[in-house]
Amino acid sequence: MSDASPPVLRFAPSPTGLLHVGNARTALLNALIARRRGGTFILRLDDTDAARSRAEFADAIAADLAWLGIPPDLRVRQSDRLALYADAAGRLTAAGRLYACYESEEELDLKRKLQRARGLPPVYDRAALRLTEAERARYAAEGRAPHWRFLLSQREVAWNDGVRGPQQVDTASLSDPVLVRADGSFLYTLPSVVDDMALGVTQVVRGEDHVTNTAVQIEIIEALGGTPPLFAHHNLLTLPSGEGLSKRLGHLSLSALRAEGIEALAVAAAAVLVGTARPVQPVASLDDLAALVDLSDISRAPARFDPQDLASLSARTLHLMPFAVARRRLLAQGIDAGEAFWLAVRGNLLRFEDAAHWWRVCCAPLAATAAAAPEDVAFLAAAAAALPAEPWDGSTYGSWIAAIKATSGRSGKALFHPLRRALTGEDRGPELAGLLPLMGRARVDARLRGMQEPL
Repeated sequence: MSDASPPVLRFAPSPTGLLHVGNARTALLNALIARRRGGTFILRLDDTDAARSRAEFADAIAADLAWLGIPPDLRVRQSDRLALYADAAGRLTAAGRLYACYESEEELDLKRKLQRARGLPPVYDRAALRLTEAERARYAAEGRAPHWRFLLSQREVAWNDGVRGPQQVDTASLSDPVLVRADGSFLYTLPSVVDDMALGVTQVVRGEDHVTNTAVQIEIIEALGGTPPLFAHHNLLTLPSGEGLSKRLGHLSLSALRAEGIEALAVAAAAVLVGTARPVQPVASLDDLAALVDLSDISRAPARFDPQDLASLSARTLHLMPFAVARRRLLAQGIDAGEAFWLAVRGNLLRFEDAAHWWRVCCAPLAATAAAAPEDVAFLAAAAAALPAEPWDGSTYGSWIAAIKATSGRSGKALFHPLRRALTGEDRGPELAGLLPLMGRARVDARLRGMQEPL
């Protein structure tokens, strides 16, 4: 594949639990590389494990990818593609690369223990290749169904890893992998290889826990007449304690982060940038994040991910959000606001939902607040009397404050705090210069005087 060719990448989760931030890292790297180069991003659900795969988890995966802003261009399920895997198994068998084995798990375990006791690596001894026809017939008569192993070529397999650089594995150090179980079901390796070939996958970006699979998969691809894709194995995310993330244990699930009000773009930036040469920073869009993706920047060391940092990153992401992006979400909350409102409040938001509070502050009567201190009542009344006539704009607040300061002699907190409390009911918040034109003169006057506000 030339660098100019649109790449085809895939994310291949098993629908056996909720996606977590570590899974998002893999999905985003693949999706953003495809996005930046005009390629195709495929969601492949590895659901051949019927006992553990659940439809609700498959639906949750689709919802999580949509929330992250990376819906796939194509979605396939391995459970719909079993005929492809059976055909590939038949071709490998005919070529002498897939062979029947009859050992039980207990017998294999005993072999491994004996090898370790002798100081030997626990590699399968290929005893099944030495079976006679009579022995095969005896096993069949006993009702033993065979499992099927791929015959490795026992050679050096090399590839240039997009993250780890030149890699090589001597497959003589590996056991011939089981591709088909005794019940006829397929293990991960064969369906993964067959799908990558059938779907035209040109680049596989996945966690470093799959490095050991790569040499085997390259041999199988070549045995089936295919060309191996480019491989890149990124480091894995861990908790600050060093513990790995787990779907089964529900660590940092995307659905939980979404429920907490964490911004999807913050999750994306953290998932992609942590453990790289680049600082974890807020981004304004996925296109901006895609421009930062460089597989060679990824560290070989595990990437420690601190969930405590997400809230701050999420808030900083909101502070960058343009009105064009925020408007649809504001409308969904019943806030039919213009850009002036969003620019006035976004810098003080911790969660997007907080915008609704400031909309009520600007456009609805305040809930009951503590009465002004006695020494501030006259000050607030004088401030009301100093209100300029409308129309108001961004310069109104500055000229009004200058007039109040000149007549009252107040400055600093004694000047600003009573005004903020009277106008917003809060001790801190967005700049009043931006809020004042949104409130309007009648509402501001009523709040300063402690009178009933207009609806």
